[in-house]
Amino acid sequence: MSVTVNGLDELKKLAGSDLGTSDWIEVTQDRIDTFADATGDHQWIHVDPERAAAGPFGAPIAHGYLTLSLFIPLFTELLDVQGVATKVNYGLNKVRFPAPVKVGSRIRLAGRLTEVEDVPGGVQIVVDGTIEIDGGTKPAAVLQSLSRFYG
Repeated sequence: MSVTVNGLDELKKLAGSDLGTSDWIEVTQDRIDTFADATGDHQWIHVDPERAAAGPFGAPIAHGYLTLSLFIPLFTELLDVQGVATKVNYGLNKVRFPAPVKVGSRIRLAGRLTEVEDVPGGVQIVVDGTIEIDGGTKPAAVLQSLSRFYG
């Protein structure tokens, strides 16, 4: 599902709206290894499949920050803001990682646009996001993201 708005006024009208869910994406060992290379975090629980199989989760798991980084590509499936000059990530109010994402798992984002407020030259939105694990009983991540859109 994707909601498309044109300009800041249309975006403001979405405050309080459920944005639905993104498509599922698979978290592969290659993606985990690439993230490890990019960040320098090569902890065995992420990058050593044999050792991780004997570890606490029975398989390699994605870095929490890898899961968090997937918020943006998943979010762009939910909301497309056209007719603005600039879009920026402004930060996060809260992030939790209730469950690990095992290699081969599929995840998706469920999002709700909870707030839209004016800022100089644009608007700031607050999105409550839940990154779900296919078949999981707990989410991989629960977060509150802030983005700004300038006209």
